[in-house]
Amino acid sequence: MIRLLLILAVALVGVWLWRSRRESDPRLHRENKKVEPPPLDMLRCTLCCVHFPSADGVQGKKGWYCSADHLHRAEP
Repeated sequence: MIRLLLILAVALVGVWLWRSRRESDPRLHRENKKVEPPPLDMLRCTLCCVHFPSADGVQGKKGWYCSADHLHRAEP
């Protein structure tokens, strides 16, 4: 009975040591650092008031528009 408890205690200590070393291994804790793109500048369409990224906009004489169609509607 005592031998069984001793073997169990040694096994538990062995598992505990193995897991503590494994958790401290830097190779296992590589963080995937994702580089997020910077936020886009947003503009508001002069005709419909919808917000859109500045890269997708069309500039007219009276302001920015979300599409060429809205530019032609507002500035004939």
